[in-house]
Amino acid sequence: MNQLQPIVLNGQRVLTTSQLAEAYGTENERIQINFNRNKDRYKEGKHFHLLQGDELKNFKATYQIDNQLKYSTKLYLWTEKGAWLHAKSLNTDEAWDAYEKLVDEYYRIKENVVPLSKEQALVTVLRTTADLVEQQDLIVKEQHEIRKLVSQIDNKVEEQITLDHGEQRRIQKCVAARVYELCDDPDHRPKLFRELYREIKDRFAVASYRDLKRRDMLQAINYIENWVPRKVS
Repeated sequence: MNQLQPIVLNGQRVLTTSQLAEAYGTENERIQINFNRNKDRYKEGKHFHLLQGDELKNFKATYQIDNQLKYSTKLYLWTEKGAWLHAKSLNTDEAWDAYEKLVDEYYRIKENVVPLSKEQALVTVLRTTADLVEQQDLIVKEQHEIRKLVSQIDNKVEEQITLDHGEQRRIQKCVAARVYELCDDPDHRPKLFRELYREIKDRFAVASYRDLKRRDMLQAINYIENWVPRKVS
């Protein structure tokens, strides 16, 4: 296989029909016949690019092409996948060997990597480190905001939770214990019950002791246990 003139279209290496035929050891007409017989298998943009009009004119001005193509009104350029379909159509050892060489030596553009100097390498490392630190700072900031939001939600939820049935019973028992502790007169106790429940509502700004917030329960119990009726000295 002779050294092929590199042709690049849209950042991708391609081959003219003449170049492909030469690589496969066949004639241009054979490539064209295979294409025409299997047109439904070839997709433009994937297997080939078709240049016409101004696109073809600009291409001719950029690349030195065969004399026979100078007056062509259209030009097919074959991608690596297109070359594979042609090798499949020809199905000869020569074509398959040529295809492998095309893939290894032509279609796979080898980039020349220039090693970095010590100074350039140091700058690259420092930039990478700075980017990582910046990303870490952003992550920490986001985590802080998330924790703050979760804390706000927890506080809001905590403020809305009232006593469950068992906790209400605990308040009732505490009230009864305090009233019985303060008064031996069965006739006077109902008045003390009403007074204590009324003061619980006033003290904690609720419509009923059942509406006490769970976070206030221990404070309410302490208030009940130390409650003294207004008319009792």
